[in-house]
Amino acid sequence: MPRPIEARIDLSALRHNYLFARHRARTLGGESRAWAVVKANAYGHGLLRAARALGDVADGFALLDLDEAVALRQAGVRQPILLLEGFFEPSDIAVCAGHRLSVVIHCLEQLRMLRAVLPETPLPLFIKLNTGMNRLGLTAEQLPAVRRELAAMGGTAVLGTPTLITHFADADADGGEACIAWQLERFERMRTAWPEAAGFPVSLANSAAILRYPQTAHDWVRPGIMLYGGSPFASQSAESLGLRPVMTLDSRILAVQEIDAGERVGYGGTFVARRPTRVGIVACGYADGYPRHAPSGTPIVVDGRRTATLGRVSMDMLACDLTELPGSGPGSRVTLWGEGLAADEVAAASGTISYQLFCALAPRVPVVAV
Repeated sequence: MPRPIEARIDLSALRHNYLFARHRARTLGGESRAWAVVKANAYGHGLLRAARALGDVADGFALLDLDEAVALRQAGVRQPILLLEGFFEPSDIAVCAGHRLSVVIHCLEQLRMLRAVLPETPLPLFIKLNTGMNRLGLTAEQLPAVRRELAAMGGTAVLGTPTLITHFADADADGGEACIAWQLERFERMRTAWPEAAGFPVSLANSAAILRYPQTAHDWVRPGIMLYGGSPFASQSAESLGLRPVMTLDSRILAVQEIDAGERVGYGGTFVARRPTRVGIVACGYADGYPRHAPSGTPIVVDGRRTATLGRVSMDMLACDLTELPGSGPGSRVTLWGEGLAADEVAAASGTISYQLFCALAPRVPVVAV
């Protein structure tokens, strides 16, 4: 018998969330296209699995790793594929051109590499502007050098028309349009300082901006966490936004311990029973991807009813309270997150975000696509 834990991936939910994101981006009457962001192994959901599920509806796929982009092409993906961090070495450029990949240019060094080994087949370029995130992107002071490098390569006549891209730092905050206005102002100032850029396509909106500020949709949007049924907002649930959970992590109760008031549970005895307590032991721990730092009281669902974890999470097991669930015991089904228990809620109780839960799913957990 295999260990009783598995992650179920609902491919219909993934398709629903993608189509919802694109529809939302078009609410103001535009024709925005949507990259399906499948970086980090599709946020832990499986790169090729996600690509197959979205293959006939996605406008394009965006990720980080060149080998993964090549794997998508070899799997039959024909849509545009965008490398969100671009290329890292001059030798990458020929591979990108050979597989018709689009690349983000976020520093002058990449432009110089491109000029040194300019391929015969133009690479679609996404020029990333640093509008205040201060992570990746070209600054306003670097724009003259950017224009010189592009001109030295023949400009748009040789390279094609680039797309301007930036990333919002605060679109998920609750402060209204002021949260994005300052970056939009910087973006427009930079575009104004680059006369040729007036007609360039634009890509701005991540999941949070798609949901709250569809006016930022423009030519391309980049839905990430919303594809997988997670909310980008601390104050709004994914369900209230119209999103469906894609990953459900299920397990079973292995055993039950009956303890008296004053007894402790788990390593360090961080949970002390205040009453006689039925403790269910679940076949799931931090080696499966469940957050080790999840405290007592983190929500969990047993046989369709909510209860809470008790004590520290171990490598292979965690404990939960079955005192009010007398009918539950060994073999009872447990949902750690997903259908019936939002991953965002589990993440919030654990002081993290659903992105981390999804990405941390361990290779030892069997995955079943439904």
